[in-house]
Amino acid sequence: MVGFGGWAMPVVYSSIKQEVEATRKAAALYDISHMGEFDLRGPDAEQVLQRLITNDLTRLPSGKAFYAALCREEGGTVDDLFVYRFSDNAFMLVVNAANCEKDFAWIASHIGQAEADLIDLSDATAKLDLQGPKSQAILQNLIDFDLDELGRFEFGHGVVAGFRVALSRTGYTGEDGFELYCASEEATALWDALLEAGAPSGLIPAGLGARDVLRLEACYSLYGHELSDTISPIEAGIGFAVRFDKGDFVGREALLAQKENPARRHMIAFQLTERGVPRDGCPVLIEGKPAGIVTSGTFSPTFEAGIGLALLDGSPPEVGAPIAIDIRGRAVAAKVMKRPLYTYRQGEQQP
Repeated sequence: MVGFGGWAMPVVYSSIKQEVEATRKAAALYDISHMGEFDLRGPDAEQVLQRLITNDLTRLPSGKAFYAALCREEGGTVDDLFVYRFSDNAFMLVVNAANCEKDFAWIASHIGQAEADLIDLSDATAKLDLQGPKSQAILQNLIDFDLDELGRFEFGHGVVAGFRVALSRTGYTGEDGFELYCASEEATALWDALLEAGAPSGLIPAGLGARDVLRLEACYSLYGHELSDTISPIEAGIGFAVRFDKGDFVGREALLAQKENPARRHMIAFQLTERGVPRDGCPVLIEGKPAGIVTSGTFSPTFEAGIGLALLDGSPPEVGAPIAIDIRGRAVAAKVMKRPLYTYRQGEQQP
């Protein structure tokens, strides 16, 4: 356990390797209660949120969720978040734990005279993530509706093992799975019920160490690494969550200028072709010359190699191109990889 933002965080329960393998092949349960949840609702809630986020709310029907970013006027990222639409003018925003206070203040400062109420539900809400190919079968035995009716990025409400939850078919591991939101005081009992029901299927608890490896295999951005006040969504490679055609929003002009500049910084994925474990901050070398910096790196049990994401200056090399990572003064051979490194949708690992 480690301290983080006032929380005691579970980093590992058994071993990162075992927990990663369980998530890829069976299922694992994560306690992500440190994440922040805001309720935004009112006659002007959609208008306020549409002005603040990079994605297009008009493309988000009730009962679905999507990924977006909050940006500053100069394009830097305030935070990345998930937006759930409950109705025309009622939303839940799920934000990063370390950014809760900053995000709340940022959003509140943009409400102004608009008719919208922002409420911080973080302390009252717990979040448990059930992830892996067997997660549906495990959860189906405990819930009161057919999970086949819950598509990717859709959410609903139900009763799981006697506890009222909101759940979405989303996750941060690159696997199929569900994210469950419940009352904080019921989280421990729900955690125990899920683990007991899933144990025969191989369900084990997993910590933040495995979660970080899994998200990196899937090339999901982590705030403070791939995204920050000085790294924009365009530079981070999450342009799919930036909708320029929706009209004006905070940061639009700066992001558009970056998109149209091929010489901007680019995020790449890489895999070591020699033994080594890359870490964030390691310099990236191309033809022996500094070309950027690793933003996240680790050893991947899935690929049995060092992998990572790196922010390079200027146009990126092509997929397959050789690069090197400076690990403690040693240039370790690597190659540029197609993003994402891993995706469950194809049911197989990408090269």
